[in-house]
Amino acid sequence: MTEPAKNIQYALEMLDLPILVSKADIKKRYRQLARVHHPDINEDNSRDMESINKAYALLMEYIDSFRYTFDADEIAKQYPGADHAKKFKP
Repeated sequence: MTEPAKNIQYALEMLDLPILVSKADIKKRYRQLARVHHPDINEDNSRDMESINKAYALLMEYIDSFRYTFDADEIAKQYPGADHAKKFKP
């Protein structure tokens, strides 16, 4: 799995979202988690909120720039150079 694919998979897991998800569903889930983990509500959750923000930003950037699916094949098509160095033996 490529590095971008791992990052996107981690972001989906962080927000507890499936591979096939809409932009509206991502926003809805982000807002639900933000209500629970926002530092103004609970100071202990500031690290969680930071991770949630990063995951949300990554997924929204991917959707805005590329596609609406998060399967490994689609990610590999959008980031073709991610595995380029792995093709050569050290």
